[in-house]
Amino acid sequence: MILKRLYDEKLSQVSYLIGCAESGEALVVDPNRDADAYVREAEGEGLEITHVAETHIHADFVSGSRELVARTDARLYLSDEGGEDWRYAFAREAGAVLLRDGDSFRVGSIQIDALHTPGHTPEHLSFLVTDRATADRPMAVLTGDFVFVGDVGRPDLLERAVRVAGTMEAGARTLFRSLQAFKELPDYLQIWPGHGAGSACGKGIAAVPHSTVGYERLFNWGFAIEDEDEFVKAVLSGQPEPPRYFAEMKRINRDGPPLLGGLLRPQRLAETRLQEVLDRGELVVDTRSAAEFAQGHIPETINIPLDRGFTTWAGWFIPYDRDYYLIVDDSCAHCVDEVGRDLTLIGLDRMAGYFGPEVLAGWIRKGGKLGMVPQITPDELAGRLRAGEVNVLDVRGAAEWEAGHLPGVENLFVGHLEDRLDEVPRDKPLVVHCQTGARSSIAASLLRAHGFDNVINLKGGYARWQAEGLPTEKPKGAEGAKREF
Repeated sequence: MILKRLYDEKLSQVSYLIGCAESGEALVVDPNRDADAYVREAEGEGLEITHVAETHIHADFVSGSRELVARTDARLYLSDEGGEDWRYAFAREAGAVLLRDGDSFRVGSIQIDALHTPGHTPEHLSFLVTDRATADRPMAVLTGDFVFVGDVGRPDLLERAVRVAGTMEAGARTLFRSLQAFKELPDYLQIWPGHGAGSACGKGIAAVPHSTVGYERLFNWGFAIEDEDEFVKAVLSGQPEPPRYFAEMKRINRDGPPLLGGLLRPQRLAETRLQEVLDRGELVVDTRSAAEFAQGHIPETINIPLDRGFTTWAGWFIPYDRDYYLIVDDSCAHCVDEVGRDLTLIGLDRMAGYFGPEVLAGWIRKGGKLGMVPQITPDELAGRLRAGEVNVLDVRGAAEWEAGHLPGVENLFVGHLEDRLDEVPRDKPLVVHCQTGARSSIAASLLRAHGFDNVINLKGGYARWQAEGLPTEKPKGAEGAKREF
C-alpha cells in the first residue's frame, strides 16, 4: 500500500492518497479543488486515481471531488447516511456510489469499509483501511472531522454557521454516542484525521499529523468524559467563532460545486481603472502585509495579508454574490498564483482582477492621499487609558476574552465588526487589539474603510501587554461570561 498525506497549511486541511502498488489504482479521500496536485502526486507514484471519496459535506473548503472525478474519470463515493434533511443533492447526477454503515469497496488489494460516525455532521462517515495484500485486519481509520489528534469534531456548525436551528445539542449527543462506539476499536488502529492545528472545525486540534485509537482513548479530552450531559456542555463551550463562509461551503458542497477545469488566476488590471472601481463602491482587498498597509494604503480598501490566515479571513469578508478586486505585490513570483489558488479553494470565484503595487504611486501622482494606521505600544496605551483619552476594543474571540483581557475593555470579534458598526464608539480615538496584532490590523482596515478615521492598532496585542506586566482581568461569574457588545 502507498500512502500520501497532502496538507494545505492555510486550510489546515488533509487529503489522503491511498494506492495499491500491485494494481496501480489509487483512492483520494477528501480532496480540495486543486485537482492537479492529486494527479501529480499519483503520477509520481506510478498510480492512476480510480476512486474518490468524501467523509462528509465539508464546511471549510469547496470539495474537489467533482473536479477530480471529471479530470480522472474516477468513481465517486459519497455518504447515504444522515436522513433526508442533510444529504448530497448532486449524488445521482454525478453517478456516485452511495455508502451506508458497513458498506465496503476495493482499491486493488486495499479494502475500504464505511463506518457511520455522526455528530460533527449527520451524514459523516469514517473509513477503515485494510491492506489485504499483507493483513486481514485494518491498519487505520480515516476519521475526517469526527476524531482529531487531541480533539473531536465540533457538532455546532449546522446551527451556528448554517442556521439550522435545534441541531447543536442533538449533534453533541450523537457525537458522544459515536465516540462510545469508536472506543471499541482496537488500540493499535491508526487515526488519520482530516484536519490539523489551526482549523476552526475543532477547538484544540494538535499539530501532530496522526495518532492511534489507544493513545486518543488515554489522552483525548473527548474520550475521557463518560457522562453524556457533561460531554455536551464541554464540546459546545469554547468553540471558535465559525467563519462566515462556512455556511456558503455547506450549501455549495451539498448541492454540487461548479466545475472549473483548473484553479483560477486573477487578471492584472491597469492602475488607471482603480478609481472607477472605487467610485462604483466595489470591494478592493489589499493583500500586502499589515505593516505595509499601515504605512500607506488606498482609502476605502481593506487589508487581508497574504499569509497563513489569508484564506480564513477572505472567507469572512469577501462576498460570494458580487465581483471583487485585489491589490497584489506581483514582484513576488508566486503571489498571484497563490492568491488565485487560495480563493478558488473556498469558492470565491468572482475575482474581477488585481492591481499591482504601482497603484499607490499612481494614486499619489493624481493628488490622492494615502491612509495610515497609527501604532501604539502597551505602555503608551496604559497611560492614555488612565487619562481617559481613548476607547479600546478587543477583537479576539469570545473565549479568548473570557480567559483574560485588558481591564474594562469590551469584546467584539473582528469577524462580526461589519455587522455591528453602530456599536463601535466614535467619541474618542479607538485602539483595537487582538492577541498579537494580526487580527486587529485587519479590524483597523475594516473600520477605516467604514469611515472610522481615528483608529489605532496596539503593537504586539494582548500578548505583549501581558509580557510587559500590565494589569488584566477576567469576567466575574455568569454575568461576565456574556459580555460581548
